[in-house]
Amino acid sequence: MTTQISLPTATETKGTYAFVSLGCPKNLVDSERMLGLLQLDGYRLVQDPIGSDFVIINTCGFIEDARNESLATIDEMIALKKDSKTRGIIVSGCLAEHQKDRLLEIRPEIDALVGVFGREEITRVADRFVGNLDEQRTVFEPAPIRALADTDRLRITPRHFAYLKISEGCDRLCTFCGIPQMRGKHATKPIETVLEEARQLSADGVRELIIVAQDTTYYGLDLYGEPRLRELLEQLSEVEGIDWIRLMYLYPQYVDDALLDTIASTPNILPYIDLPLQHISDRMLKRMARQVTRQEVEDLLARMRSRVPDLTVRTTMITGFPGETDADFSELHDFVKEQEFERLGVFTYSFEPNTPSAKLPVHIDDEVKAYRRDLIMVSQQEIMLKHNSARIGESLPVILDSRIRDEQNVWVGRSMADAPEVDSLVYVTGNDVALTSGRIATVEVVAAQDYDLIGIATGAVR
Repeated sequence: MTTQISLPTATETKGTYAFVSLGCPKNLVDSERMLGLLQLDGYRLVQDPIGSDFVIINTCGFIEDARNESLATIDEMIALKKDSKTRGIIVSGCLAEHQKDRLLEIRPEIDALVGVFGREEITRVADRFVGNLDEQRTVFEPAPIRALADTDRLRITPRHFAYLKISEGCDRLCTFCGIPQMRGKHATKPIETVLEEARQLSADGVRELIIVAQDTTYYGLDLYGEPRLRELLEQLSEVEGIDWIRLMYLYPQYVDDALLDTIASTPNILPYIDLPLQHISDRMLKRMARQVTRQEVEDLLARMRSRVPDLTVRTTMITGFPGETDADFSELHDFVKEQEFERLGVFTYSFEPNTPSAKLPVHIDDEVKAYRRDLIMVSQQEIMLKHNSARIGESLPVILDSRIRDEQNVWVGRSMADAPEVDSLVYVTGNDVALTSGRIATVEVVAAQDYDLIGIATGAVR
């Protein structure tokens, strides 16, 4: 990723470090906060860990694949340390929190562990390492009552978009999820703090705010006694310079008509709702402790589409949850084909040792999980091609993310229907229109692929 340096740099350099950020956008925000603190304190970020004083790895511990990726990255840095190509390794984030009692035991080459809520101490940890003080190798803090502020971030997303975390933790007790164990109970970030961060991001060139949390629709319930996402969005929409506001990680329970009407009536709130559903069989939803039924989900989807014109619904599903029968899976598969979601991802169930689902009977073979996932994705590929083919000839606003190297005025961008990293792309040629990263261009769609669109910029670049 391209690093955007927008913070003042200390006059003296304490040391150099490389940084690896893994996992979800919420973790990325934590990474950017630590990067900002380190820069303000006099540490200099370098791209290559070889030759650095130390490496920080902000890890993910959500599912087995993520943990394996985190451990593999740690092992890669341990190999560099053994070859004297970097002096030290600091591991932070969810894996550090998840395995705090054994990570140093299984990877003794790690110099320091920093838990999820120890991130504000990262400069102190770095100072101890650089100063050869090894009397304390771990920093773990309890989950805060109020979400930590995320100001003064050194961003590693492109300059024109940023993730805005509005709360921390989760009060849901979904049986497959270990997030509450790692990130604690839900803690709302006050509206004033969120607005301050949004203004700072806008001043740094951000045009697209991507709202993230563990449970976005729960926002405000702990702090204000009622959900306040709608009020927050109304105030965020007035922040000067923000053209697009995108909503991620909504839970079905608190998506009410007032929220939908705000989305529909506010020009810079995109008609895009990320609503992870996980399953649709009532039996599976109950085993997952999702606190919602199929009928309630179907009623909500109908209300969403009726109240928000041109709505893009993004969702995720899980195949192979313990006890999922052929009938349960067929119900899920048929539901996906019936709903024709504009955007959809499917994950196979990941065994999480310390979650209630680990104790459920009838765990599914990995081959069956993958087979069921692939069946849904084949159907979704057909649905996506149908959606994309219907857009040929339309003109869409597209935000331009990056230029394709070695091509003349050819860019990769995203439509309103596409969040970074997880959704589709729009390939744009400029012809006589000068294109620039971060600009929003009017693009005529001329061709469709299974997942992506191809278009020509026709003007109105802003």
